[in-house]
Amino acid sequence: MSEARATAGGRLLTFVAWSVLVLGLWLWGRQLTGIPSPLAGRAGGEVGPGMPAAHAPMPGSSPERVDVPSLGVQAPVISRSLDKDGAIEPPPYGSPGTVGWWGAGTQPGVAGTALMVGHVDTKSKPAVFFGLSSAQPGEKVRVVRADGSVAEFTIEDVRVYDRAGFDPHKAYGQRVAGRAELRLVTCGGSYDKAAKEYTANVVVSAYLTGAGVRPGTAA
Repeated sequence: MSEARATAGGRLLTFVAWSVLVLGLWLWGRQLTGIPSPLAGRAGGEVGPGMPAAHAPMPGSSPERVDVPSLGVQAPVISRSLDKDGAIEPPPYGSPGTVGWWGAGTQPGVAGTALMVGHVDTKSKPAVFFGLSSAQPGEKVRVVRADGSVAEFTIEDVRVYDRAGFDPHKAYGQRVAGRAELRLVTCGGSYDKAAKEYTANVVVSAYLTGAGVRPGTAA
């Protein structure tokens, strides 16, 4: 994968590649209502061995920053909407350290699945989610929200989904009904220079396990 990124084409997350990724998110958002997720069915609040219990969902508030301490990520978050073709607008290519949040979807910390997307690389350097595939279960993701609160999520798993036969319900659907969940998404797999796109999506799944306030914020 590093050799593929070393080429100018390989290091650029092209519009075509991003469109494939965000189209899956759009289809998920358009179709999921009323359709059970293939990963649903666990008892509410049930978690894997050694994992912390789920925290009750928080009141709504939009995200301002996302931190993944284990990956050295501390990034501003901007709301993104759908473009004229019905796909979620990616973060600007000129801001590779920025994370996009689907503003029409769930707010992080609220019951449901909040979606955040980021670039994996640029022509010259890694982007915000370059190391996302190396995240591990049990590691934390913290989302600082506009009301001064901090939603703390625990990573449940990291999966790589091939774009061939990609199932957005399986990747992005809520796993436990009533739980506040988060997905961090970027491109992954190998870079196909002929097609000018990555062959897979990396999806980090996490769930809310704590709630606090930003330092310096009045309780």
